[in-house]
Amino acid sequence: MQNTIQTDVIIVGAGPTGLSLAVQLLRYNIDFVIFDKKEGVTELSKALVVHARTLEIYDQVGLAKKAVAGGERVQRGALMHDGQISAHLDFSNFGTRLSPFPFMLVFEQSKNEHLLYEHLQRNGKTVQWQTELETLTQDTDKVRAVVKTTSGETQTIEASYLVGCDGASSPTRYFLGLNFEGSTHPRLFYVADVQMEFSEDKNRFYAALGHDSFALIVPMQDEKRWRLIGNLPEYEDQIDREVLFDAVEPKVKQLVQLPLEITALHWFSTYKVHTRRAETFSVGRCFLAGDAAHIHTPAGGQGMNTGIQDVYNLAWKLAFVLRGNAQNSLLATYNEERLANAKRLLQTTDQFFDVAASDRWYFRFFRDNILPRLAGLVTQFSGAKEFLFPMVSQIGLDYRDSSLSQHQQDRHFEVKAGDRIPYFLVNGENIYDQLRNPKFHLLVFSDGQQDYEGLKLELETEYGDFIDFHVIPLYPRVVEIFGSNQLFKVLLRPDHYIALLSPDCSLDDIKAYLHKVLGLVA
Repeated sequence: MQNTIQTDVIIVGAGPTGLSLAVQLLRYNIDFVIFDKKEGVTELSKALVVHARTLEIYDQVGLAKKAVAGGERVQRGALMHDGQISAHLDFSNFGTRLSPFPFMLVFEQSKNEHLLYEHLQRNGKTVQWQTELETLTQDTDKVRAVVKTTSGETQTIEASYLVGCDGASSPTRYFLGLNFEGSTHPRLFYVADVQMEFSEDKNRFYAALGHDSFALIVPMQDEKRWRLIGNLPEYEDQIDREVLFDAVEPKVKQLVQLPLEITALHWFSTYKVHTRRAETFSVGRCFLAGDAAHIHTPAGGQGMNTGIQDVYNLAWKLAFVLRGNAQNSLLATYNEERLANAKRLLQTTDQFFDVAASDRWYFRFFRDNILPRLAGLVTQFSGAKEFLFPMVSQIGLDYRDSSLSQHQQDRHFEVKAGDRIPYFLVNGENIYDQLRNPKFHLLVFSDGQQDYEGLKLELETEYGDFIDFHVIPLYPRVVEIFGSNQLFKVLLRPDHYIALLSPDCSLDDIKAYLHKVLGLVA
């Protein structure tokens, strides 16, 4: 009889979400077991785009440069009608001054999984592949998962917490008895990765819009490799009819009306678009993240990135509780913050998807007559880019309504508690480079005339295990971003969201926040 495995956290599923959680738990020295029923990391490209916020998270563990080197920046786009380019879209320097990664990156899911898994392996961890969740039980103290391998062997794993990162058909969600309410879009879509002879600009994506269909052509890193995405309206009422790739190529040619020849097919799939979410992302000692918690339309390439943000939010909270630095009540804020985000995301991606793919007459009119002029105009102006980039890149996501965000003294600032700490340079270097330690950070914005050694010493003596201290000059850019030229302090969460900011924040204020709001134990 095999012994029961004891660990801190069980991670069910080793896609981008589960692997990202494992990488984050490594930062906090939290033990975990991660398993997946697959044979290994996927070799299928699947999800395509990595956004700036994900790259910022990767950068904390030294993976962003590898991702950028292995991907393809989205620089330009073109809308097409009847074989003619109706609008040129300029995404170069899309988020300049807003992020160290001011662009969208084509870096498909398979590359993300390899990147994350190789990081785990370099740090002495692995995934139990070909291992499936059989049963899940929990009590007030532990979670117990019985897993089974393809050889039929079973194993019991006990942990303090379990996180289901096991996709839209999540067994974890099933065992927790949670519904997955939502809807299914009636239209049939396809996705394909191909080798293609296409003489157009390789650094540009193309969106060809027709009366009741569209084709999106996105460059991938390898030479002559492209991603095709579109819909097949002629198949939508034929549920049982098999769709072959042979139906796709003429459809693309019909819409694009430019010379192209597909020479090899790497991957092809058809799918219906679903918009669904669980009613809660936590039950007792168990949590859901990524597609196990919420799925939505592919508009904006948000799915994989959102799952990574889910576990980035959860990891530090698990770590603080497991290390005894926080009360269990902190974990309730995962559901509070990420469920609210999922609701907003499902609504906005649905709206965007309707504009892009709906066959209603007014959406068709908008796509044909208004969108080309509007899109081309908007992407020419830096102000419009600075408005759009935070929404697309997820750097604009905030937790202003969270119970972890203290607003008493932030009314004088443009930036609020719950916002991600804005990007700026300190002595010519990225501010985030100073914030790599997985801790809270107290940032003191100063004109250099004050002495903060006493505050620093008190902070290190009482909270040095989980708070560090930084003095930041009041640069003109800082004044511009925060909207204040007065001295002020920012208490930053480990995930780089602002807990509180105040022109007069004392150690007592910090203590009050840590003890009363987070329940932290000194």
